[in-house]
Amino acid sequence: MNREMLMLIEAISREKNVERDVVLGAVESALASATKKLYKGEVDIRVAVNPDNGSYETYRRWLVVPDEAGLQNPDAEELISDVIDDVPGIEVGHYIEKLIDSVPIGRIGAMAAKQVILQRIRDAEREMLLNDFMSRGDKIFVGTVKRMDKGDVIVESGRVEGRLKRSEMIPKENFRSGDHVRAVIMEVDLTLRGAPILLSRSAPEFMVELFRQEVPEIEQGLLEVKNCARDPGSRAKIAVQSHDKRIDPIGTCVGVRGSRVNGVTTELAGERVDIVLWSEDPAQFVIGALAPANVQSIVVDEERHAMDVVVDEENLAIAIGRGGQNVRLASDLTGWKINIMTADESAQKQAEEANHIRALFISRLDVDQEIADILIAEGFSSLEEVAYVPLQEMLEIEAFDEETVNELRARAKNALLTLEIAKEESVEEATQDLRELSGLTTDLIAKLAEAGVHTRDELADLATDELTAITGQTAEDATALIMQARQHWFANDAAQAQT
Repeated sequence: MNREMLMLIEAISREKNVERDVVLGAVESALASATKKLYKGEVDIRVAVNPDNGSYETYRRWLVVPDEAGLQNPDAEELISDVIDDVPGIEVGHYIEKLIDSVPIGRIGAMAAKQVILQRIRDAEREMLLNDFMSRGDKIFVGTVKRMDKGDVIVESGRVEGRLKRSEMIPKENFRSGDHVRAVIMEVDLTLRGAPILLSRSAPEFMVELFRQEVPEIEQGLLEVKNCARDPGSRAKIAVQSHDKRIDPIGTCVGVRGSRVNGVTTELAGERVDIVLWSEDPAQFVIGALAPANVQSIVVDEERHAMDVVVDEENLAIAIGRGGQNVRLASDLTGWKINIMTADESAQKQAEEANHIRALFISRLDVDQEIADILIAEGFSSLEEVAYVPLQEMLEIEAFDEETVNELRARAKNALLTLEIAKEESVEEATQDLRELSGLTTDLIAKLAEAGVHTRDELADLATDELTAITGQTAEDATALIMQARQHWFANDAAQAQT
């Protein structure tokens, strides 16, 4: 029987043109699978075949795990504390093996063994093809449509297949068998059967790679694509930077009579592309990203990572775009939250903010409106700034003498201390289960307490817009916090359903 096994290994190795060691590994796997069926539970079996004479030995083995992890699979694991005295030098991650009776090859049948072995060979061949394909470093997959699979397109390139999901196609795009397809490689998942290469035509990365192919200066390193934002099939914005002062990045990407950008647009079903000059200055970058709208002024809020962009009435619709498309793409491209407003809206917002700051200074610093207005005019917008900006900066204010400055700074520090004590008291008022929620800071708990929210259930009862109004969080963060607060509700419902 051992001789028959060696003959089987040699025959398959020659037939499939696969290395003998790969076939040997497949045989060991087939024998191990057969042995596992003789045991109850998830046991771990290892088979070692002697490549010279075909004999083989079978071992049952246990993985050594740390005590704190516990036994997740008692049939194939041992705690380090239980084995360290019996096996000197054993460490976590090592295996303990015990020689057991081997399953005869005839027990599983030569044909059954061959099927398992052939499957392993097919997997090995598939992996070799994939490794060979990926070693070429191609980022764009070029092939033809082989078949449709539940709405997805299976694209074949040589003997390698890729999967283009419906969600990764450009809207209204349809393919038929034999159509030529180009798509960017997003991921390679060897666990997927059939087509392990996941493709996309809607991802920003696809446009970047198309420009890389159309514009040689990008491949040469003279130009760099900094970012890309897309509304697939409709419009996109791409930010570029030149590393050579002699090269105009926008003109180079457009090409003579638009030849280069038209090549990209044609591949993307007519998707309009705005090429934007990247800038280290965030405000300048946003101005370029909002083109073709003309910007009057910008107010940058570093803390909220947002910008208020003022445009005139004529440019308002252009800046926002159809359905908010232009401002949304500009925001995605720059990474800044962009608020488009007219001059009147900006003036009204600034007036409201000034009123809020004025009321804060009057109440917390115990000063009159004149002093508060002087501080606002000098650019002060918080108690922290009054308390801790360099003394010399405040002394340069003509309306204040040194005594007034020192008094204002002292009052600001006392006010901050009072607020901090109030925050701590708010935290103490909050229930323990509310304080234990991850991501809930002292500041957030204080804001919730000010709004009358002291328990986890009270937080869970809030709607997203209510929580954002209280805390100033993004809608995404607020939703995540509310869902976290509601988790115990879902757990209770599940427990009741089981009973």
